[in-house]
Amino acid sequence: MTLNRTPTAEQIKRIPKVVLHDHLDGGLRPQTIIDLAQEIGYNKLPSTDAAALGDWFFEACNSGSLERYLETFDHTIAVMQTHSAVVRIAREAALDLARDGVVYAEVRGAPELFTQGAMDLNEVIEATTEGFQLGMQDAKSEGFSIRVEQILCALRQNDWSDEVAKKVVKYRDQHVVGFDIAGPEDGYPAKDYLSAFDYLRAENAHFTIHAGEAYGPASIWQAIQICGAERLGHGVRIVEDIDFSGAEPKLGLLAAYVRDRRIPLELCPTSNLQTGAAKDYASHPIGILEKLRFRITINTDNRLMSGTSMSQEMAHVVNAFDWTFLDLQRVTVNALKSSFIPFDERLSIIEELVKPAYQRISEE
Repeated sequence: MTLNRTPTAEQIKRIPKVVLHDHLDGGLRPQTIIDLAQEIGYNKLPSTDAAALGDWFFEACNSGSLERYLETFDHTIAVMQTHSAVVRIAREAALDLARDGVVYAEVRGAPELFTQGAMDLNEVIEATTEGFQLGMQDAKSEGFSIRVEQILCALRQNDWSDEVAKKVVKYRDQHVVGFDIAGPEDGYPAKDYLSAFDYLRAENAHFTIHAGEAYGPASIWQAIQICGAERLGHGVRIVEDIDFSGAEPKLGLLAAYVRDRRIPLELCPTSNLQTGAAKDYASHPIGILEKLRFRITINTDNRLMSGTSMSQEMAHVVNAFDWTFLDLQRVTVNALKSSFIPFDERLSIIEELVKPAYQRISEE
């Protein structure tokens, strides 16, 4: 069976991919940041050379300094305060993902961050959709097929969750497919925003919650059992509820519940290394979680800050765990099954685009 073969780096680049956890303000092209900074007179960039700036973002996020890590987003957010800037960034994001073989993407952004200028929430959301549409057209003209939808984030440390939740419902037929709450887990428990989650459930709207990244299983439990999360943003620390002391891993009650209910984990290997969830790819929990058949997905989180792409994330796990085409197809199908678009549309992408391409490329 050809799917049991190990893919090459070139084959990984070409196989269809799905990303569910990718932040718009964490995926800018360095040259775009420089161009936009010049347009608005922003003179705080650490470099005006694209290669050097890209290196600075990656090094800052690997420095172990929270202050330097947060500074990286100060720069990207600063240049995202106009309609034309958001359109350009979203357009380029869609095209960059398509060139990397991504066929379906849910890209998230916190529209509240981009209202420091003249735009309001509606204008930010609409500019993002406009950019994605243009990017999909650009991709098509280059021979790529991609569908990009929005997830709207609210930030725990601010007070926009109810308003952003309402925008999810307002724009759900206009390429907004779900809601997310991000920001610091410690000190800002998800239950504090229960009114937003209750509203979304009452409106039959989808949502994911950042949980189990900077805080442990208690954050995951609260996101699922109190707030009703359909997916877990990261969720990597569910591994802390698994006992590895015996001959076979023994799942705790929470880990068993997450696995049994097929709650998707939006795992981001490189980002998780940067935040200390694992010391290297070989010890990243994605390996054991996949063996235990959790519903795992592979994601980029912040492509600029992590200096990564979906192809690179897949290559890392292939190299670390000897994954095959079949393993990569499984996590890709997992992601589509877990996406926030209608079931028949998910199935169509799986059957018409993903499985035939994996079979064809694995036979080469």
